Amino acid sequence: MEMHQIRYFLAVAEVLNFTRAAERCNVTQPSLTRAIKLLEEELGGPLFHRERANTHLSELGKMVRPYLMQVYQQTQTVKQQAINFTRLERSVLKLGMMCTVSPTHLIDLVVAVQTRHQGIELQLVDASANALQERLINGDLEVALYCLAVGQQDERLHYLPLFREQFMIVIHPGHKLASQNAIRVKDLDGERYLNRINCEMNGYAGPIWREHGATCKMVYRSERDDWILAMIAAGLGFGFMPEHSVNHPGVVARPMIDPEFWREVNLVTVRGRPHSPAVGAFVREAMRTQWLGQPALAVRRTAEKAQALDDADTLGDGQ
Repeated sequence: MEMHQIRYFLAVAEVLNFTRAAERCNVTQPSLTRAIKLLEEELGGPLFHRERANTHLSELGKMVRPYLMQVYQQTQTVKQQAINFTRLERSVLKLGMMCTVSPTHLIDLVVAVQTRHQGIELQLVDASANALQERLINGDLEVALYCLAVGQQDERLHYLPLFREQFMIVIHPGHKLASQNAIRVKDLDGERYLNRINCEMNGYAGPIWREHGATCKMVYRSERDDWILAMIAAGLGFGFMPEHSVNHPGVVARPMIDPEFWREVNLVTVRGRPHSPAVGAFVREAMRTQWLGQPALAVRRTAEKAQALDDADTLGDGQ
């Protein structure tokens, strides 16, 4: 059964005239008649009774008409939705967002997408980095923003760096270390530690701290950064957080040094997987957006490489 056969049948069923139905479908009458004959052969009986000026539906035609009408309408709906999707007139994009990235980091990108691509409906999925990575690979998400500790990236994924920020030691203003401009790892030996369960450095920072002579007592764990900050403000211990996640008036943040820790937040997609037009639009807007007041790291690094090549060519010409 072909879709054009259904369309021709429905046209004849409405006007009850083969000539007018052919004109409506923009085909010749013999072509329309032949298509309906083939449909009748497939369905096992006549769909119309042709009695000179009295063409009318047979009992079989009356029975199948509502079903074929439903098939045709659903097909038209699917085609329109597909057109809207490819033209970005109406497209849902599921965006995975690492739960430790502040919404203030993302809002400029969201505004840009909604302003220039009003047909894209963003659906934000908030989760840990590892959970987002798994959902990307499994196909539950098309794109995500997150970061992982050094050496944990998956070769099946493509990473576009957006921004990086330093990790800070967050303490109560009255803490003995608050007067320092920076805090070394060994300064934290014996201190009470408030652990962020979704910390990007979990499993990575701990061994390095111990190598540098810091053994801390973990007194509290939470999936929520706001709870960690509230505990720090209450003087219950220190936290280890990215710089721009520290947004509580009752705490102070000092850079961690010796060694330093940084996180690099990436826009992540599955390498080699065909993506929807909405993903392409989102990636383009992400590369145009300012992150922490600067262009995306991927854009800056590409420009730096291009400049280095230009400099090398200039040097070569000079020789």
